[in-house]
Formats: sequence, structure tokens, C-alpha cells
Amino acid sequence: MKIDVYNHFLPKKYFDRMIELVPKHGMVKRVSEIPCMVDLDLHFRHMDLFGDDYRQILTIAAPPIELFGANANDMARLGNDCMADLIAKYPDRFPGFIAGVAMNDPEGCVAEAKRAINDLGAVGIQIYTNVLGKPLDAPEFEPLFDLMAELDLPIFLHPDRTASFSDYQSETKGKYEIWWTFGWPYETSAACARLVFSGLFDKHPNIKIVTHHLGGMIPYFAGRIGPGWDQLGARTCDEDLTLVLKRLKKRPVDYFHMFYGDTALSGAKGATECGLDFFGVEKVLFASDAPFDPEKGTAFIRWTIEVIDSLNISEADRYAIYEGNARKLLKLKV
Repeated sequence: MKIDVYNHFLPKKYFDRMIELVPKHGMVKRVSEIPCMVDLDLHFRHMDLFGDDYRQILTIAAPPIELFGANANDMARLGNDCMADLIAKYPDRFPGFIAGVAMNDPEGCVAEAKRAINDLGAVGIQIYTNVLGKPLDAPEFEPLFDLMAELDLPIFLHPDRTASFSDYQSETKGKYEIWWTFGWPYETSAACARLVFSGLFDKHPNIKIVTHHLGGMIPYFAGRIGPGWDQLGARTCDEDLTLVLKRLKKRPVDYFHMFYGDTALSGAKGATECGLDFFGVEKVLFASDAPFDPEKGTAFIRWTIEVIDSLNISEADRYAIYEGNARKLLKLKV
């Protein structure tokens, strides 16, 4: 079985409400141009192209739920209820869903995570790499990480950055969608670094965090993360960052190896091999990121399967990536 753990969908009720609340957001424009993002029949036809053994774990697509402001918690509940209905109605298609939470309300997001997992059967939660510009290691978000460590279910970490993050201090807006192409992998890497240096993994050594797009920049920059951050503080004059290294129980790079990653890399084989080398087969899950491909629903699935099938790995390792790791991490019953 091929269990695709990261696919985006927008139930019609959620989609319609989203259009009412943030009609001019860039990601709203993006998802509105992909028919199978909302059209379930078309979504099924795309899935059928990949055989009876292909399954999807569904996730509410961007924009981040926090963007809905005072309506964010209501949107999280609406999205999760709709997803739970889909899972119940089509268990042979969708063995699970990843719940959305509104982190602009720290108490509310913990309550909704509990409800979605305990009452609706969600197999994890999705959060973004920043909360309306605030870092994930801010103290108010700690209870959510505590909860997910206690429940022993994964947090799926999705990047978020917009053109408002300029590439240069002399400008107020990012150009050419650099904020997406290079900004999103940076966002993932920066968020992971903040969690590492906050001591999260010392507090919760068994917490499961799945980095979308196979860790962003992390695997490629293993040398800078390793020998580079072993020298933390060597470049800083206004504070003693060597105290951070003394506080941590491990080398910084050792904590980065504790993250998980998915194969949503738009069909890039070299990047996939780099990520597998860094995280290890046991921490990599099959994911396509459908339907954000140029064909609007099929190419990323096809290309990712082609890459995984072409890897010089054992069949046992291929099974782990396609199915075994997802079954274990998400505690799937299929």
C-alpha cells in the first residue's frame, strides 16, 4: 500500500467560508485555481490513476488558520468536522486526516487538538512555521507541544511565508516569489532551529515532528548545522551563546536528526537522497503534496512514486517509506 501522508483538500463548506473571510489572500488565489482542491469526484479520479493500493491522509490547505483572526477557532472546528466526515464516509480512500488548529488562540488550539484527536479520530495536527510572524518557541505555544508529546501523535510542520517578508532591508515586499521558492525551506529550517535551541527535545525526547518538504534546508546544510553550530557563539559579541550549548544535552545536529521528514519534493531525486541520508529511512514518509503540481493534481504523485521506486534501497526500506513508517507514526488501523 502507498500511504500518501501529505495531501491538501478544502471541503466545500470550509472553502466557501474561507472565500468570504479572506478573498484576496495569495494562497486563496492559488487554491481557487486547482479544481480538485474542492471537487471530490475529480479528486477521486486523480487517485484512481495510481491504483487500488494508493491512499491519502488529508490536510486542510493553506492559508494558515490563524489568518482568520477572531474566526480562526470556528474555522478550525469547521475544517476538522468536515474532514472527519470524509474519513468516515470514505475509509478506503482516506485512512486518516491531520487536524488544523488556530494557534493565535493558544488555549483554544489545545482544546481543539484534543477534540479533533479524541473525538474525531485525527492522526496528528498541522501547524505552521510561524504564527502570524511569531516564533514557535514562544512560551504560549508550549502547552500544545506538551499535549502532542503526551498523546504521542505527530505534529506536521508546514512552512509559511508571504511577499510581506522582503528579501532585502531596503525593500518592503519580496519579489519574484523568492519568498516561496527559497523562503519556505528557510522557514522550515529556522523554525526547527528555534525548537532545538529552546530545549524542546530535552523536555520531550520522544516528540514527533514531521517537517514538510524533507526538512527544508536542513539535510543540505548538515555541515553548517554540525561543525558550524558546534561553535555557537564564535560569531556573536553582544551575548554569550556558548551558554546555550552548555544547557543542551546533545550537539545541535543530534537534535535535528530527531525530526521526521516527508518526500514532498516535487519529484527531485537528489534532494530525496540527501534527506534520506540525513534523517534515515525510518524517519521519512511518502508524501506528494498533491494537488499543487503543474497538472493540478497528478504530477507530484506520479513523480514522487517514480523517485521512490528508482532509489537504490532495499524493498524493506521502500516498504517503510511507502507504508510502514506511516502506520507506526500515525497509529493507523488500516
